[in-house]
Amino acid sequence: MAKQRGRGMASVNYPTGMNLGGDPSQALIHATTTGSFVVTLSSVDLGQGLKTIMAQICAETLGIPTDNVIVDTADTDTGPHCMGTFASRGTHRIGNAIIMAAKEARAVLLEVAAEELEVNAADLETDGKGNIQIKGSPGKSISVLETALAAHFKHGRTISGRGIFLQPRSYPEPETGRMTPATCYAHACTVAEVEVDTETGEVAVLSLKSAYEVGRALNPRMVEQQIVGGAWMGISHALYETTEPYYPDRAHGPVDFNEYLMPGPGDLPKFENVVIERPAPDGPYGAKGVGEMTANSPIPAIANAIYDAVGVRIDSLPITPEKVLRALKAQAA
Repeated sequence: MAKQRGRGMASVNYPTGMNLGGDPSQALIHATTTGSFVVTLSSVDLGQGLKTIMAQICAETLGIPTDNVIVDTADTDTGPHCMGTFASRGTHRIGNAIIMAAKEARAVLLEVAAEELEVNAADLETDGKGNIQIKGSPGKSISVLETALAAHFKHGRTISGRGIFLQPRSYPEPETGRMTPATCYAHACTVAEVEVDTETGEVAVLSLKSAYEVGRALNPRMVEQQIVGGAWMGISHALYETTEPYYPDRAHGPVDFNEYLMPGPGDLPKFENVVIERPAPDGPYGAKGVGEMTANSPIPAIANAIYDAVGVRIDSLPITPEKVLRALKAQAA
């Protein structure tokens, strides 16, 4: 009996969004009297940082500080339409809708500022710090706050914008079934190193090294966190988690998180991640989806590493010590 080590690799091509009637998402933006901008969405932040990214995209398009953007994820009764936060579509679909809405709001913002400065709107630019200035003459400027106040109380203007991203639906060709199911694809490759105890069947993941092509990382730190969090989920799915371990008889299934197995901090391996940027032509500032695929590639990489270590192929999840031992016994027989 011994502990054997092995390495395995897996690669993933992951679609961003879906091909369901255009997969639309809408966004509304309006300015307050304090010079802040409110982004109204029906898109839900599941903890992946959607609100932060949407605020960044809005601020970049408007040319104002990110701190001046408030993201209001309302609900389906009061907010604009959204297909949902799934299919790794959030940044791509909602981000494009926000860019469209922010451009419309920015146009009104510059028009009001132009009236206040008595110049043409085409001669104005934002400095990203909360001011609107004449191109080439930053000394002649007006703050976004002053412009918002003037719009509300002097000019009777509403600084607002509407946006919707709608991908044209792709219908399959009757003869071949050919279609375009997604607008762009992100890519990933993971190399896993494991150690398998041939006496107990236990598998320890020693390291996960991954490369991710995400279009453009709008927030590099959050992308890194997404990759590490997804890898944790991938390890959990590969070796621990199952929602119905005794299906269809649930009498002995877990009833709480004391009985439901998942890896803890001590079970996490060494992570090494590389982010590759190849901007998507139709993505908001080049971004693609980086959500679900971060949990996908670690799973087959771990399974391949187990095969490399002890020569048995486990094709059902989770890969428990019992399954490994049964496979080893079958191999010996």
